[in-house]
Amino acid sequence: MKKVLFITYYWPPSGKASLHWPLEMIKHLPGFGWQPCVLTVKEETFTEPDESLLNEIDENMEIIKTKTFEPFNIYKKFIGKSKDEQLNASEVISQSNKSLANRISVWIRMNLFIPDARIGWCLFAVNDGNKYLSKNKFDAIISVGPPHTAHLVGNSLSSKFKIPHIPVFIDPWVDIVYYRNFKRNKITLAIDNYLEKKVLNNCKRAIFVTKTMEEDYKNKYDFLKGKTKILYWGYSEKYFKDLTTEKDNTEEITIVHAGNIFDYQNPKEFWKELKRKIDSGEKIKIKFIGTVGPAIKQTINEIGLTEFTQYLGFLSYKEMLKHLSQASYLLVCVTERRHVPGKLFEYLRIGKPIIAFGDDNAEVKGIIEETNAGKLYKYSNSAENIFEKSNSFIFDKSKIEIYERKNIAKGLIEVLNQ
Repeated sequence: MKKVLFITYYWPPSGKASLHWPLEMIKHLPGFGWQPCVLTVKEETFTEPDESLLNEIDENMEIIKTKTFEPFNIYKKFIGKSKDEQLNASEVISQSNKSLANRISVWIRMNLFIPDARIGWCLFAVNDGNKYLSKNKFDAIISVGPPHTAHLVGNSLSSKFKIPHIPVFIDPWVDIVYYRNFKRNKITLAIDNYLEKKVLNNCKRAIFVTKTMEEDYKNKYDFLKGKTKILYWGYSEKYFKDLTTEKDNTEEITIVHAGNIFDYQNPKEFWKELKRKIDSGEKIKIKFIGTVGPAIKQTINEIGLTEFTQYLGFLSYKEMLKHLSQASYLLVCVTERRHVPGKLFEYLRIGKPIIAFGDDNAEVKGIIEETNAGKLYKYSNSAENIFEKSNSFIFDKSKIEIYERKNIAKGLIEVLNQ
């Protein structure tokens, strides 16, 4: 059996959503003749834990856990949080916080941590990876980013041991969307671009989770043409088998958003429309699962929706799916044209109407329309007709099965076998 080393910063018990793709891909590999091994961290302090995900790991699989240096405890102290307080991803890069401490910390994050705040893991991961690979033969290395530090680790090990490297891009590298509106100096950008180009130039194949991101990178780097592959984020059928779709209150309209929602993903006109409907007598509740940007909370409060809104915070994956299955509508806010949120595929499988907002995202629009799952609106639109249209969105499981991760894993196997 051939062997593949997976380099991923996030691994159970981390509850980070971006670990689901490698976790599920790894499960399917042995059935196709590939034995996986994982290189990750012993402990990461940023994300909430989801202990239930530990049950998803094959007890016989070898996992190399290394030390790391994370700056977040220093950051907490700098902004006045205690060591035990959980950081909010939406607040860390929020521009609504005008405090001097926040502005300094954001500048440091954007300009001194290259390519990202997990760069402190690189030396530990490369060192332990070198020791392991010097004693064990591998046929391929797959790195998953962000954090794109994982790709630097993969590139280093690949170069030293002459093992083909396959980076997986869940999000873009140098111009990832949350850098929007933040100033990065020319030296930082030059170094970051150099590292990105070096990894992509040296890799055997590059995998992107959206078609638009793949096209963007091929336009940026001519040498990528002919060595890329699109493998969507997808969903795993096993999690959906026992879900109930019945609501506790059938008269109340429940709108659920899952995952982080940032200040720049604020559909203000939609919130206003919901308030108008509530004032006219309709029963509406909004639920947020995950972190919510402070500017969005402020808008909801100013419009008068606070008493109709629940902030549930972090939930385990199964609890999150339970809330999705009992919703009336599922809300997703896409940021830019290369962004296809992972939760969109879970929304598709749940089968409830999707209300999407995004100004320039033909890919999400195409997926939603092709599956007849909902409608995409511009952020300036109130989506006032969405409730009347809901009966026209008919769930058809056959249209979304191509996104089941067993099928996506077959595409990964093709890349590995080549």
